[in-house]
Amino acid sequence: MLYIEIEEMQKKIPNYYIGKIHGYEARKIIEDYELNYNIGTAVSYLLRANRKHETSKECIEKAREHLRFELERLQLHDKNKTTK
Repeated sequence: MLYIEIEEMQKKIPNYYIGKIHGYEARKIIEDYELNYNIGTAVSYLLRANRKHETSKECIEKAREHLRFELERLQLHDKNKTTK
């Protein structure tokens, strides 16, 4: 039963999220490296950058925004840490 559910779930994953050579899924790479939301999302956009659209520009811009979000989060964390 579980095998069938996993197989069905894999069919729903777009090809641009699966590596061509080894078949790694972006979400599994992100999970394996224990990345947080902002960094994981940026990595996901970069991994699919040359595969989803005609150009990689849109995905790279989205990745950049999530990296900016993460930098803002870290700056806020550091600021809160120094004020305590």
